[in-house]
Amino acid sequence: MEIYSHIQPLTPAPQHGTAVAMGYFDGLHIGHRAVIGAAVAWAQAHGAEPALFTFALPRGNTLKGRRLLATDDKHAAAAAMGVRHYVVPAFDEIRDQSPEEFVRQMVETLGARALFCGENFTFGARAAGNPQLLMELCRPYGVQVMVVPMAQYGGQAVSSTRIRAALAQGDIPAANAMLGQPYSIHFPVRHGQGLGKKLGVPTINQVYPEGFQLPRYGIYITRARLDGVWYPAATGLGTRPTVNSDESIVTCETFIPGYAGDMYGAEPVLEFYEYLAPSTKFETLDQLKACIEDAAQKAQAYFKA
Repeated sequence: MEIYSHIQPLTPAPQHGTAVAMGYFDGLHIGHRAVIGAAVAWAQAHGAEPALFTFALPRGNTLKGRRLLATDDKHAAAAAMGVRHYVVPAFDEIRDQSPEEFVRQMVETLGARALFCGENFTFGARAAGNPQLLMELCRPYGVQVMVVPMAQYGGQAVSSTRIRAALAQGDIPAANAMLGQPYSIHFPVRHGQGLGKKLGVPTINQVYPEGFQLPRYGIYITRARLDGVWYPAATGLGTRPTVNSDESIVTCETFIPGYAGDMYGAEPVLEFYEYLAPSTKFETLDQLKACIEDAAQKAQAYFKA
């Protein structure tokens, strides 16, 4: 998959044009996947090449809400779906474009023969364009526009906003259902205080980058992929009230029973499956250890079921 950081001619130039899926695609939830999948299918049926158009916000910018997916993971997922060209200009490059200029670039620069979007898609300065206007502007070019219906979960439209709310409430099954896969993180392992190792329950410590959505603080059943192998795990997310008086420091610590390798600097995938309990301040470290071991046993039972 070719990745472009500006709106520019695609290389090599597709001989039979492109089918372009358009959207912000944060999280690549089931609604996003429906749009991308439709573009890929159309391209295959018409001899075109599948392309994806999105945009990048500055680090820490939450204009579209806190992030659900790391950039590298988004690229990998798009490539796995069959996208050949991934166009991701900075938001500042497109924010002041008129709807007419936006469509002209899709057609003349990206070679679009068909454009795909969701029902809530907007484009152009101040979000002036909608799917109806997109159809009108594309008609003179002979470009098809396919508006993909919003995916549904629980009788309501799936959205990144709903997924963020589910994570904030600790409703992992709902978040996973809307994502179409387990919610996961893929962050480097950092050095912690080493307390888990002293207690006999060594943990890996991962830090959420600025601008990412945090799940509800508490204890989770998770699964970690290390050296290509999946392990049941127990994860504590929060401010570590038992051992840390500074509530501004958020940690994500995972105990992986049966794994003793050195993970510092590695970037294991950690998938979330079930919220077990809120963070608790224990009176003793022995109580903390017992809590971690109990959560790990529940994780092992969960994946044996």
